[in-house]
Amino acid sequence: MNGLSTFSVNLRQMVIAIETAASLVGLNDTQHGKRVAYIAVQIGRQLGFSDHDVQFCFDLGLLHDCGVSTQKMHANLVKTFFWNDAYIHCETGFNLLKNFAPLSQYAIPILYHHTPWVQLKQLDISPHDALMANLIFLADRVDVLAATSQQNLILARHEIVDAIGKYAGEYFAPHIVSAFERAQRSEAFWIAQEERHISRFVSQMERIHVTRELSVADLKSLSLIMADIVDRKSHFTANHSLLVSKLARLIGEKYGLNQHQCDMIEIAGLLHDLGKLRVPDQILDKPGPLAKEEKALIQRHSFETYEILQQVDGLEEIAKWAAYHHEGINGQGYPFRPNEQEFSVEARIIALADVYQAVVQDRPYRKGMCRQEAMSVVEEMARDGKLDPQLLEILAAHEQICFELARGVGVATIRSRRTPSTV
Repeated sequence: MNGLSTFSVNLRQMVIAIETAASLVGLNDTQHGKRVAYIAVQIGRQLGFSDHDVQFCFDLGLLHDCGVSTQKMHANLVKTFFWNDAYIHCETGFNLLKNFAPLSQYAIPILYHHTPWVQLKQLDISPHDALMANLIFLADRVDVLAATSQQNLILARHEIVDAIGKYAGEYFAPHIVSAFERAQRSEAFWIAQEERHISRFVSQMERIHVTRELSVADLKSLSLIMADIVDRKSHFTANHSLLVSKLARLIGEKYGLNQHQCDMIEIAGLLHDLGKLRVPDQILDKPGPLAKEEKALIQRHSFETYEILQQVDGLEEIAKWAAYHHEGINGQGYPFRPNEQEFSVEARIIALADVYQAVVQDRPYRKGMCRQEAMSVVEEMARDGKLDPQLLEILAAHEQICFELARGVGVATIRSRRTPSTV
């Protein structure tokens, strides 16, 4: 992190982090965005793309499904070749990116990446956006056919090519279909989509640094995008990440931390639950107690958060603060169990804010607690050595405003600012 006002960020790493988070929704298949990016790049090269456009379609492939948060939506996109409600995640992705300048160039192609070619070429959008949107549509459907095939891809490829070819001129631009047919002729095209090879491909592309100076406001906006992806997963946790971030910032300010530290705490609060995207929807929405196996799955999410964030240069400390939100001073939390010295005050603040916001928010198994009940819960956790008693004193001293903030009173929610477009 470079100074108090700006950060020199590898934007490519941030794009990969967004894809990594969004792809967790696939549960057992978390490489979809990376494979779509690979397929798009290979087709783009067949089309004679410039280096700039190759890089563009790679990032677009990574970002195209940023509007998918739920397991149900992911399943429908995979099992149905042309799903009528596919436009929903396209509009969500468009709204997430359209106002964030560093990534806004991908918003229009994402909006139309499930629009058939016969409709797309009639729209009032640039030829470049139309081309990129349709390229990603084709690459996405190729990957769906490949991922659901029961055969070795080298054996299944002729069926995939035939399936795509049937829609040339209707759903897919004929020249893009032809470029795909040329690209796939080599066995290497299909072998490279295997997990270990696709990871190597993405690592190679990551080395092409797209460095950009981001202000604190920019980084917050990017974190809001990622928080929105997470909080859309369940209506029971709507705006949880946003409200944790606001509450954590307030506690940090009252504790006496400087503005930069509070900014970073707010960003870590927005990002703390990224790993929950890999938790099955039915577990998050379960109306009763969790079974042992379900608890074990839940306990993975903090580690997943760390794995996503620590790969972005400059976010190493934020990665720890975010990922330690279920740790305890007494060492009884999960999943890292840091010692008391490793458990920084910033991480402790987020841990307190996370618990307090969760208990006042409605959940599938209970109604949100009143102010007195919520304080009773966190006071008991402090007595047991899990939460920091000094930080709890700050919360207690500002109990009314903390309660209102945790409940979202006076806070503009993420979804109200990002209402899906009707375009």
